[in-house]
Amino acid sequence: MRIPELLAPAKDLRKAKIAIMYGADAVYIGGKHYSLRSRASNFDLKEIEEAVLFAHAHNAKIYVTVNIVFHDEDLAGIKEYLRALDEIGIDAIIVESLGLISLCKKEGYHFETHVSTQFSSLNSKAVSCLASMGVERVVLAREATMEEIEEISSKVDTPLEVFIHGGMCANVSGRCTLSNWMTNRDANRGGCAQSCRWRYSLYEEDKDISCPNIPFSMGSKDLMALAAIKRMCEANVASLKIEGRMKSDYYIATVVRTYRYYLDMLKNGEDPSLLWFEKEIAKAENRSFSSGFLLTKMDANKQLYGEGEGARHDYVADILSYDEKSGQALILTHNPFKVGDSLEAFGPHLPNTIFTLKSIKDEDGNMIEAANSPMSKVYISLPFKVEEGDMIRKVLL
Repeated sequence: MRIPELLAPAKDLRKAKIAIMYGADAVYIGGKHYSLRSRASNFDLKEIEEAVLFAHAHNAKIYVTVNIVFHDEDLAGIKEYLRALDEIGIDAIIVESLGLISLCKKEGYHFETHVSTQFSSLNSKAVSCLASMGVERVVLAREATMEEIEEISSKVDTPLEVFIHGGMCANVSGRCTLSNWMTNRDANRGGCAQSCRWRYSLYEEDKDISCPNIPFSMGSKDLMALAAIKRMCEANVASLKIEGRMKSDYYIATVVRTYRYYLDMLKNGEDPSLLWFEKEIAKAENRSFSSGFLLTKMDANKQLYGEGEGARHDYVADILSYDEKSGQALILTHNPFKVGDSLEAFGPHLPNTIFTLKSIKDEDGNMIEAANSPMSKVYISLPFKVEEGDMIRKVLL
């Protein structure tokens, strides 16, 4: 059984560091240009260099997305950009364009070339063709079933990457023009407005035929593939990819840490029950889950997410520092909490630890009953050691 690389997303430098601290083997990021997540903060060249230095110091890798569908007008400056990435020492780029693959091989860059899921690779012949062009990895289309992944893997030597978690697209491999039509934002050049997740009323001529109180949506439930990971390991999949370059620090930490735990247990020869891991991941999600195309036949009733799902407010604070002598932690708040709340601390080295909050002090040392202002610093009493970078969330009963 092969334990694959765990590949995490990051929209900025802080999130890249969090992903690595919480267990990612590699992180994929976008630059200021040529990336399909143009609304993410994204990285300038100096920040990419800092991300690479941090990752390599922690035995991790950095991949840069250069995965838009290129028009001629997008090609200006691409050679200079790729040369700069090569000099920085990134580990790979993720691309959709055959022309860009050809350019990379012609120029002889040191980084690897990984073919994006946008290429819709769904069979072994496609993978072999791409390998003949010199690509080092193929990210399979998210429409691949587990059986197809196993069959492709059995027929090729090229390392395969598979999405295991995160948002799904209503169209084939993200090839959608809803956003272009409705908002004049090109989804295939980084401008997706996620029009499939809007709420719609359905009309037949002038008659509203929508279901009562249930507006129509094409938005998919999030992918959550814990139940397929053991088979992916047995199928020799090289990399397991988490989607979410627009997600929060807390999401990155929670999801990466959970999959890291699961993979480490498999590595140690254990066969863990999925229930704890599913509950852990659910603490960071605001949409319900599906296994997508992987394990079940597609069914709109099971795949589309419904009403009543929205942002959760479990995330309480980040640990900034801890004084063992006084048992006081300085924290940065995110959502309201108060004395008497049941909270849970966790971190890269800290197992889930539940405690009842006994006291809160403001920065001047004054006792307060509640912390209601986000992004403020307060002191709380903790009966156990924590570290900078650990997080605190509410315990939902």
